[in-house]
Amino acid sequence: MKIAVTSSGDTLDSAVDPRFGRAAKFVVFDTETGESHAVDNSQNVQMAQGAGIQAAGTIARLGVQCLITGHCGPKAFRTLSAAGVEIFVGGEGTVREALDAHKAGKLQSASGPDVRGHW
Repeated sequence: MKIAVTSSGDTLDSAVDPRFGRAAKFVVFDTETGESHAVDNSQNVQMAQGAGIQAAGTIARLGVQCLITGHCGPKAFRTLSAAGVEIFVGGEGTVREALDAHKAGKLQSASGPDVRGHW
């Protein structure tokens, strides 16, 4: 399974970025191979609107099944859900720590957005 974590940097030791649509990067971790790689999201950081929808499209195109982030707004939530991506909010610490929390069952799947858009 591929898990994406919103990140401020390129590695598993980078801090989780609490934003989804305007996260600096996504670190994509493959649970089957143990490999990870970073995907740049800078094109969405300064968008006036639509950053969440565009970022959700990127996640879907990457074949990600699970997203860990700090927060997720309503438009991004709908787009991710429609693509079959399970969303976990409340991710914190490093990307590695967020992945470990997910693996240990400490993160709860979101049933809806936890912030309004453009926060």
